[in-house]
Formats: sequence, structure tokens, C-alpha cells
Amino acid sequence: MALFLQGLMQSKSEANGTAVTEFILLGLVETPELRPTLFVLFLFAYLVTVGGNVSILAAILVEPKLHTPMYFFLGNLSVLDVGCITVTIPSVLSRLLSHKRTVPYEACLTQIFFFHLLVGVDCFLLTAMAYDRFLAICRPLTYSTCMSQVVQRILVAMSWACAFSNALTHTGAISTLNFCGPNVINHFYCDLPQLFQLSCSSTQLNELLLFAVGFIMAGTPMALIVNSYAHVAAAVLRIHSVEGRKKAFSTCGSHLTVVVIFYGSGIFNYMRLGSVKLSDKDKAVGIFNTVINPMLNPIIYSLRNADVQGALWRVLMGRRTVA
Repeated sequence: MALFLQGLMQSKSEANGTAVTEFILLGLVETPELRPTLFVLFLFAYLVTVGGNVSILAAILVEPKLHTPMYFFLGNLSVLDVGCITVTIPSVLSRLLSHKRTVPYEACLTQIFFFHLLVGVDCFLLTAMAYDRFLAICRPLTYSTCMSQVVQRILVAMSWACAFSNALTHTGAISTLNFCGPNVINHFYCDLPQLFQLSCSSTQLNELLLFAVGFIMAGTPMALIVNSYAHVAAAVLRIHSVEGRKKAFSTCGSHLTVVVIFYGSGIFNYMRLGSVKLSDKDKAVGIFNTVINPMLNPIIYSLRNADVQGALWRVLMGRRTVA
């Protein structure tokens, strides 16, 4: 990936005389006195996120009761959450310590590629989890066949393949733009909207591509999730037992909460391109996407789940379940 970006950079410099070889990230605050506080907060958030998601993954691996399709996808989601926060926050912590704000062009594009890769996989995995709930509640008799281990692995592999294509498309498209003037990014990490505003070239095609691919990459999974839960809701409402309804809805509540937070922040971040100048509101949304979402996911999935709570407790206490 690094060699690919270096080749693009060299060819652009030769053909267009591109002047910008690095960007300046303004970060979250410009007041030096606040940087130590920010460093502590972001380090704490990073450690909590990594610790929480690794604990969830460990609980799923060691607890036989959690060896089901739903928790297989949740384990993959935990790995993605660790990846998403690792793509952005360690570099933020490094800049807060060193007071160095510059980031090389190639590093900026690399960050964009991996961020969109991991977020894309996240998007498709949430869809797979909705499909899993649909099969478990609406098609219980064929559930074990339709959601076999082979099917689970195929769904995860397809998620990675589609997300890789999406990330490579956007990274390749933005590498064709010229950056010959301003190089100051009013943000704490590199992303498409920020670079669009700095380009000397027309970004109309890039923005159109982002909307078109975004509609396919996000709109299609969202439609599938809505369709899955519409069938789930209809099936649950046919259950006469109040306890049965409560149990069915409880297995979907955590996932729905994560879906709403994930898509809500994503839509706000990418559906306002070209409307107004980027502001501190965009930094807040960026914190939500890169820090809050990955940190909340293990909390949301374990808060109302007795099986996960029990498994986490056994992992923390060093106990194993006797199969």
C-alpha cells in the first residue's frame, strides 16, 4: 500500500508539479495549556476501547456458550473497533506529545485508506448481524443451515472484499487531485471532506463518487437492515407471551442501538459536502466516529447481556467454563 501511494505521489509530482508534500493538522485545540488534558482523555479512551473490545473477544473465545453466529460477528466487530481507533488516535497522541502537526501526504492517504476499509467492513458486518437476527427469529427451523460456519466466513470475507474495493476507489480517486496551495487541515485526522477543500483541482467528480459509492456501500446495507428488522418486528408482535416478546427484542436492542449511532454519525459527516466550511462541529463528529463509537460498542453489547457479562467476569477472574 505504501509503495502504491509513493508511486502515485511521484507520478503526480512529475506530471503536475504538485507543491504540497505534507499537511498541517490543527488538531482539536490551539491552546497549548489544554493539550496535556486532551492527551490524558484520549489515552484513557484508547485504553478503555482496546481493553473493552479485547475483553469481549476473549470472552467469546473462551466461553462455549458464546460460540454462536451472533457472537462470531460480534468478535469480528470488536477487532474492527480496535482497528478503527488505532488508525487515528495513536497519531493524535503522538502529535499532542511532540507538538508536531505535520503529516506527510502518503501517510495522510494511508490513514484515509485504512479508516474507510475498517469502517466499510463495520458497515457490512452490522448488516450480517441483522440478517442473523432475522434468521434466528423468523426462520428458526432453518437457522443452523442458513447460518452455518461456512456462511459466516463467506459473509465476513465478502465484507472485507467490498470494503477494500471502496477504500481503494476513494484513495485512488483523491490521489489524482492536485494540492498546490493551502495545506492546513482544521481537523485531528485526515479524511475526504478535509482534503476536498484543500485541492486546487475540481472535486466535483470526487464528491459525486463519494455520494454514489456511499449510496451503494451504506444505503444498501441500511435498506437490508431495515428490511430484516421489519420482518423481526412483525414476527415478535405475533408472539403472545410478553416474556417471549421481551426476550426477542432484547437480543436485537443492542445491535439496533449500535446501528443508529453508527449510521447517524456517518450520515452527518459525509452527506454535507460542499455546503459549509468545516468547523468545530465536524471535529465533534470525528470524535464520535473514531473514539466514542468504538468505546461504546463493548459497553452496549455487554450492558443487557447476561451471557456476555458472565463470560467477562470469568475471563477477568481467570476462570473457565466446564463444557
